[in-house]
Amino acid sequence: MASSPLRSKSYHARSVSLPSRSHPLIPHLDEHLCRLRSSSEATSSSLPSISNKLQGLQKLYDCVDDLLLLPHTQQRLGQECNEKPVEVALEGYLWLLDTCAATKDIFSQTKEDVKEQLSILRRRRDAGDFAGFLASRKKAKKAVLKLLKDLKSFQNKDKLLALDKDHETVATFSMLKEVEAITVSALESLLCYALGTNVQSRRSGWSLVSKLIHHKRETLQARGTVLSEFEKVDAAVHTPISIEMVQNQLGELELGIQVVEEVLESLFRRLVRTRVSLLNILNK
Repeated sequence: MASSPLRSKSYHARSVSLPSRSHPLIPHLDEHLCRLRSSSEATSSSLPSISNKLQGLQKLYDCVDDLLLLPHTQQRLGQECNEKPVEVALEGYLWLLDTCAATKDIFSQTKEDVKEQLSILRRRRDAGDFAGFLASRKKAKKAVLKLLKDLKSFQNKDKLLALDKDHETVATFSMLKEVEAITVSALESLLCYALGTNVQSRRSGWSLVSKLIHHKRETLQARGTVLSEFEKVDAAVHTPISIEMVQNQLGELELGIQVVEEVLESLFRRLVRTRVSLLNILNK
């Protein structure tokens, strides 16, 4: 039976085996899990890093959905349909869907705000007219902080149930919980990117956003700080140097958001598909 070092949402190692002893899907899924575990431990909130993480997550969900469609898996999980583990799994993935949708809304609204600000700058040629954009950013940051707080609360919930079931059933539920945990980590990175900070900064209680408000961008660059698109825009609108520079930063941010939106939409569809697969098993 193929061995898989699955772990809980807090990533404490455990040794279990996934269903379907020799199915070629198992090592493929294990490979994606191992890769994403490593990326989840990284603290970078750069756009390329986040995009790679989300794209890897999509491939992982493709494997998960294929696993849930296996007759062997459906039979095992079907035996738990009237018990708490299935309800917990469904609740978790519904919550992920809602959080993913809320994250999509934040990025979509920010893209509209960027477009509007660019239009204002083209019409008025006034690099100092940022009142509306700043108000929108403040509102967006408040929404992001709320989602990050919700993510942290969700992570702290102990949802791993003691299952007195066969080894393969326990392994399947453990796999679903780990995929859930990796998804939470990816969303956290994405929200920190939107906030204008990184995961390590959030965890240590130091916000790069607050530093950007009080110090010029040149100071950060002189210290070797690599700024994301959001950080550059936050710095540019607080200490505008020229209209061309502000327009360039806003343009880069708009392109970055477009990339995020496309990957998030694809992830959202996969989350829907996974939840539907679980519901179909529940309703059989």
